[in-house]
Amino acid sequence: MDVLRYPDDARPARWPHPVLALGNFDGLHRGHMKIIERIRRGASERAGTSVVLTFDPHPPRVLRPDKAPPLLMTLDQKLAALERAGVQGVAVVQFTEELSQWEPETFVRRILVEWLRVSEVWVGADFLFGRNRSGNFTLLRTLGQQHGFRAEKIDPIRYKDFIVSSTRIRRLVSEGRVEEAGALLGRHYAISGEVVAGAKRGRELGFPTANLATANDLIPPHGVYATFITLDGVVHPSVTNIGVRPTFGSDQRPGVETHVLGYAGDLYGRRADVAFVQRLRDERRFPDVDALREQIAADVRRAERLFDRLSV
Repeated sequence: MDVLRYPDDARPARWPHPVLALGNFDGLHRGHMKIIERIRRGASERAGTSVVLTFDPHPPRVLRPDKAPPLLMTLDQKLAALERAGVQGVAVVQFTEELSQWEPETFVRRILVEWLRVSEVWVGADFLFGRNRSGNFTLLRTLGQQHGFRAEKIDPIRYKDFIVSSTRIRRLVSEGRVEEAGALLGRHYAISGEVVAGAKRGRELGFPTANLATANDLIPPHGVYATFITLDGVVHPSVTNIGVRPTFGSDQRPGVETHVLGYAGDLYGRRADVAFVQRLRDERRFPDVDALREQIAADVRRAERLFDRLSV
């Protein structure tokens, strides 16, 4: 998958007839995947290239940083997910204060026409663009007719009784409702990072843990979760504690610690993805280390029963 960045990179000649999905695509949820499916089909029909255009940083971080939401994905996670989804190219537009002042017509001309030379553009039904978010789908379609590209939209996707949106998924994750968040995403919510050295208390308890240093904005609330951890492309069942380890004192720094079931290898320095399957319990202080050890063993047994049902 080719990744281009505006304004630094020129459009490659190997992107014939780009069929473009335009948006932020935070989380790459079920609704986003409908757009991805459509551009892949359109690119196949046109003998063209399926391309996603997204922005970095996320526009609210430039326009109203005090109110910007925590993101569901890092840019690296988003690019990896788009590649897994079969997208052929990604155009990352550097979002700046100057770009935010472009009129919708300027954005279309400079980015979609002059830089990418798009054949077709797909957006979500509520997509807005340009200065003060003054451009809507109707204007995009009109500008497309003027510049020779087709503009189409995807209506909101519903899952059971809910419209799927990044905003709703963020709320569910922030409340620890990771199962519901995963249902709207179409996969488990995951964070990524590097395994770093910790205090080795888990090893002393008989349950060694991988301590994850992550750049993800949105971490589920303190508690114990059944998780999957991916190491070098291999998925392992695991149990993850998020929190401050209150049994060991009140001055502990928050951390993400994952016990990999049935794994005894050295994980320091390795990249890992931790996907949240189900919240098992709140984090709490235990009267002594033995009580904590017994609870961890119970957490592991509960997770193992869950994974047995999931055929892991």
